[in-house]
Amino acid sequence: MAKLIKGRKMETFFYIIIFIIGSLFGSFYTLAVYRIPKRQDITHTHSYCPNCNHKLGLLDLFPIFSYIFLRGRCRYCKEKIRPRYLILEILSGSLFLVIAYFMGLNLENLSFSKIANYCFIVLYLTFIILIAGIDKENRKIDKYVNVYGVAISILYMVYLCIVENANIYRYGIYLILYILILTFDTITLKKFAKSTYTDGVLLMLVTMAIFTGEFITITTIITTLVAIALYIIICKIINEISRKKTDEKVSSGISIGFCLVASNLILFIVSLIYNYYYL
Repeated sequence: MAKLIKGRKMETFFYIIIFIIGSLFGSFYTLAVYRIPKRQDITHTHSYCPNCNHKLGLLDLFPIFSYIFLRGRCRYCKEKIRPRYLILEILSGSLFLVIAYFMGLNLENLSFSKIANYCFIVLYLTFIILIAGIDKENRKIDKYVNVYGVAISILYMVYLCIVENANIYRYGIYLILYILILTFDTITLKKFAKSTYTDGVLLMLVTMAIFTGEFITITTIITTLVAIALYIIICKIINEISRKKTDEKVSSGISIGFCLVASNLILFIVSLIYNYYYL
């Protein structure tokens, strides 16, 4: 009995550590979503208050706790901090914890394969959260984040083919798709002096398929299209009822990348839960 209690305590401590690591990543995500579109350094430049530009001290950087203890305000200029920082840190910690649990990651059966796959999922989470955050704020699929997604996808495919003995031909098709989309994106960039939103979404979808599988990705696309269609219909009905006339298209304000990420993340977690209990 004593060993059982001790084992449960260690297991609880293990998952608490994972939650803390996830909340630290969440703090990084908020920083990256703010800085990447501005092309600011996200690794070496010290964190600072965007209002007064004062460098943040160690006590200001504890995820969740700093926000609570500072009562949602900057210690130096007293400017209110947006609640999304706290929300993203909690959600990120929860995501890391839920995924670790339903992937079967625990102290009793830690293996190289489980740790490696979990680490790749963490890299993938970083990719889709940054894509979603930047798209929600700027309605833009950031090319540098997409390049990061391509890079971790290639690493993941190499790992799967060498260590997990995965089907090399399947991932060869994904490499060809990457090359075709990137080539087309380069052509449009040279012709129109900008990358297109569509090319960014296509690259993102290929990365999604590599990490979460074709079925979940196709379901993600269908779910997103249905959700967007329902949103547009509801908005039109509300406008008709309130008799408001607007020339602005409702669809122009929809961040498709954000919607795809939300659908993909929900479906991925549902699939993990299903596999955990029924397979």
